Amino acid sequence: MSIAPEHVPKMETASLGERLAPHAPLLLVPVLMILGFLSITNTSSWLTLTVSGLAMGMMIFIMASGLTLVFGLMDVINFGHGAFVSVGAFIGVTILFALGGMTEQPSILLNLLAVLVAVTGAMAGTAIMGWAFERVIVKPVYGAHLKQILVTMGGLIIVEQLIHVVWGPDEIFLTRPETLKGAVTFAGAAIEKYRLLAVAIGLVLFLVMRWTLKSTKIGLIVRAGVENGEMVEALGYRLRLVFIAVFVAGSALAGLGGVMWGLYQEVVTAHMGQQIMILVFIVVIIGGLGSVEGCFIGALLVGLMQNYTAFLEPKLALVSNIGLMVAILMWRPQGMMPVVKAK
Repeated sequence: MSIAPEHVPKMETASLGERLAPHAPLLLVPVLMILGFLSITNTSSWLTLTVSGLAMGMMIFIMASGLTLVFGLMDVINFGHGAFVSVGAFIGVTILFALGGMTEQPSILLNLLAVLVAVTGAMAGTAIMGWAFERVIVKPVYGAHLKQILVTMGGLIIVEQLIHVVWGPDEIFLTRPETLKGAVTFAGAAIEKYRLLAVAIGLVLFLVMRWTLKSTKIGLIVRAGVENGEMVEALGYRLRLVFIAVFVAGSALAGLGGVMWGLYQEVVTAHMGQQIMILVFIVVIIGGLGSVEGCFIGALLVGLMQNYTAFLEPKLALVSNIGLMVAILMWRPQGMMPVVKAK
């Protein structure tokens, strides 16, 4: 018996464009780099600006990655995140000053060891601070976004004043460890050694975070909690403890970013965290709340855009990333790679 063609069920297949659409944001970074090259034309200048933009983007990613998970998992708008950046920078600088005998030696091992100790101390300090911040300030206002904005902003102001009490109101200038000073020459471009280190650290951190979220049990719980927290709790997992762990980890990453940003700028101030938070929030928004991959791509776009625009038209540097955010949100209102929550 034959079946009439009109009765044969048709397989619904997505078009090539529909299959590639979710991956379109991956092309934005190389496209922006190509546009930058066509605009700058000078190869050495373009290469220097590109490495600088990638380094800046990696440091912003480190500070923003924890915040995007806090947004996505806990639904918490934490304007106090910049406080952890500032505190981490001051703790790290204090340790580096104490280890001056190591940082002044022309030994890359001693220099990196000093930076590692400073980073570890900063992350430990901001992790403890993050735990206290969540317990005292954030916990009472879960589910109330307006109150979260007000109390976390108040927490940021209080922490900045405490920094003035402990370290004083003046800027603290620092120099990088001896072997991280200067630049290397490649293809006629001068590339700072520290920026190469920042790119490497940011890339390693992204790969570790992605592996943790995609390939481990705790990562599975975090991702499931972002998408459907009620289901995770119904399976017997204490999502509340996961909340605290994510908040503490995000605070520690902000401390790491603070140390790296302080060494990048070679100066630390009590307000540095508040100032960098504009770029951090842009990255979190355009990446898609809860998405580490989107946060990573967004941070690279912001870093490259900032450096290219500052070279081509310095007056537009401050607004270039606002324009980038507007353009991306007009294209994808939920961000480049949003986490789709279960309804």
